[in-house]
Amino acid sequence: MRMVMRIPSHRASRGVSFLNLVQQLVYLLAVLLSSIGASASITVLASSSSSEAAAAAVTMSQSEPPLPPPMAKKVEHKMEMFGDVRVDNYYWLRDDSRSNPDVLSYLQQENNYTQFLMSGTKKFEDELYAEMRGRLKEDDISAPERKGPYYYYRRTLKGKEYVQHCRRLIPNFEAEAPLSVYDTMPTGPDAPPEHVILDENIKAQNHDYYSIAAFKVSPNNKLVAYAEDTKGNEIYTIHVIDAETGAPVGLPLVNVTAFLEWAGDEALVYITRDETLRPDKAWLHKLGTEQSCDSCLYHEKDDMFSLDLQVSESKKFLFVGSKSKITRFSFYLDIAKLEDGLVVLTPRVNGINTFVSHRGNHFFIMRRSDKYFNSEVIACPLQNTSETTVLLPHRESVKIQDIQLFSDHFVVYEREEGLPKVTIYHLPDVGQPLKSLHGGQAVNFLDPAYSVDQSESEFSSRILRFSYSSLKTPPSVYDYDMKTGISVLKKIETVLGGFEASNYVTERKWACAPDGTQIPISIVYRKDLIKLDGSDPLLLYGYGSYESSIDPSFKASRLSLLDRGFIYAIAHIRGGGEMGRQWYENGKLLKKKNTFTDFIACAEYLIEKKYCSKARLCIDGGSAGGLLIGAVLNMRPDLFKAAVAVVPFVDVLTTMLDPTIPLTTSEWEEWGDPRKEEFYFYMKSYSPVDNVKAQNYPNIIVTAGLNDPRVMYSEPAKFVAKLRDMKTDKNIIVFKCEFGAGHSSKSGRFEKLQEDAFIYTFIMKALDVVPAQGSGLN
Repeated sequence: MRMVMRIPSHRASRGVSFLNLVQQLVYLLAVLLSSIGASASITVLASSSSSEAAAAAVTMSQSEPPLPPPMAKKVEHKMEMFGDVRVDNYYWLRDDSRSNPDVLSYLQQENNYTQFLMSGTKKFEDELYAEMRGRLKEDDISAPERKGPYYYYRRTLKGKEYVQHCRRLIPNFEAEAPLSVYDTMPTGPDAPPEHVILDENIKAQNHDYYSIAAFKVSPNNKLVAYAEDTKGNEIYTIHVIDAETGAPVGLPLVNVTAFLEWAGDEALVYITRDETLRPDKAWLHKLGTEQSCDSCLYHEKDDMFSLDLQVSESKKFLFVGSKSKITRFSFYLDIAKLEDGLVVLTPRVNGINTFVSHRGNHFFIMRRSDKYFNSEVIACPLQNTSETTVLLPHRESVKIQDIQLFSDHFVVYEREEGLPKVTIYHLPDVGQPLKSLHGGQAVNFLDPAYSVDQSESEFSSRILRFSYSSLKTPPSVYDYDMKTGISVLKKIETVLGGFEASNYVTERKWACAPDGTQIPISIVYRKDLIKLDGSDPLLLYGYGSYESSIDPSFKASRLSLLDRGFIYAIAHIRGGGEMGRQWYENGKLLKKKNTFTDFIACAEYLIEKKYCSKARLCIDGGSAGGLLIGAVLNMRPDLFKAAVAVVPFVDVLTTMLDPTIPLTTSEWEEWGDPRKEEFYFYMKSYSPVDNVKAQNYPNIIVTAGLNDPRVMYSEPAKFVAKLRDMKTDKNIIVFKCEFGAGHSSKSGRFEKLQEDAFIYTFIMKALDVVPAQGSGLN
């Protein structure tokens, strides 16, 4: 069957809207025919002298090329600064209300095209998803955490997307009894019964998106406060419930952030945002009162600064921090003296960054400055915060990343040579003088590259809990006795389907950047499938912004690549924090291009060392990592076979020039302020949307979330539209916009596996390694 429809030329938006409508109908028909296995061809021809109307040829057949994508209309929008004129033909795609019919129509066309283009591999995608889900132990619990007389944990149920928040009484509980690494939560018929505090599956029933970002139990264990987001826009509602009955306590607190802590048993402290979604106000809420009666503890009026909130491990103080990208100062709130309000602990000094905690009669402060760029740790008495003692001095080769306090111990999370370290120090008794700390006890780890994350631990105990993972080691929770050095595995993520860690090899290599800097690369592959002769497919991931350290960790769905002969690698590029503060400083502002050239150097190293070839190399990055992908695609498109850009920040210059867009003002210390000429032209030289050109590009998949508050959906939409218009190759671009999600895409655990299956299918489709019958491992 062959159908031809000829659409006459029309002026401006009327003709475009009609063309869009017809295209949507044709796409839907094509998808329908594909789903029933029809051998068909459909063609839509458009003729127009207008630049806004694009010709669209739609074909579908088992033997013919795939359906061409929709072409966004062009509406000229000029922007001039410093004598430089930029033309953005796709500026119209930005709609802050997310309700413009033309915008939604175009996004839907892209989704329809994506569905059509991937329909030929849908069977394989479904089987890949089933394979990933088959590795998951669907009914499981997290490692129980002791809080007072209870064990708290999360339970997942077979077939359910979300978790249950549960607790169980500790039999014969004695408040003063010491904890042991060998303690376990009793189960079985004789154990205290499990109590489900909150079932997210029930709460999520009427929502396309559901996420709880904070779940806080009151100090007396009688109440729970939690922050929920039902749109993906990161605007939360706080609910307080009775932990036993689930009954609501008071009215919800609306339009808040996920920063939430108890201030005793009868009050909460939380943070709200301004109209640009900047966390700017800290509030005290007393249970039983209206939100309108809450008292504002602090209002940060400087739009370069945002507020955050932490509770001390001792649970005696709350700390409100106000931070920019280079400066952070702190207030404390004595929970026993709420009437005193916030008190300044570390004053605002430009370039000084402080994080604080408490133990006994001292505050402990991790402090960073230009001089002490890798941080030092100092302590000061509660009654005289200007009297400081250096506990751990600054070291150029070791970065202090975080601290954790116990009644008798002090734990420091550090980085050295790009790897995380955990060092434990014994503290003198409370009331005794604090002096410089020496002779710390290091926790040993086995893998050549790994990740370590702190977990909540009992302040009064000697048991440190942490999470460990590597590229071949599933997430593992350990309890570590800080006195004896004994470590006990409390929980390791179950991976079904015959997974054996010994089948995989992890490596750490170093690539040389153009300026001679050595860039670490973490690598994993299955040793019985890899040839290392350049013929193996490889997926290279990168981020490189905000001083974030992308430590190697396990992901069960990634086994679907590794078990098909893929190599997976992470490029630990500048702009991240892996190698210390200077690593970050050398990949931001006017040194941002180091991030991109580092990534290219890693790609070239992997090709040179025969881990892959250009024809087998795929790349992946999201958010600021999507900026990385967009930049290197413009710089070196010849290096890659396929690229994955997840919610990519790609319209950098236009976004950073608009202070009304969320995050813009606070980001000027990360990317630069393009209202200044030097930053304007530097930013323009790498901003992906501004540098798309008439050249060949590899196969590309781009995603967006309509409700994303961090990267507006219009940025990836513009990038795709401009690529479609200018690229000179016949490779495919797939753009998928989730209408009911935000920056983190869909919220359900199975939905996230479906996304992984979709992206992995695209990668294998681009490499032409999808099995002919769409099933089984190669």
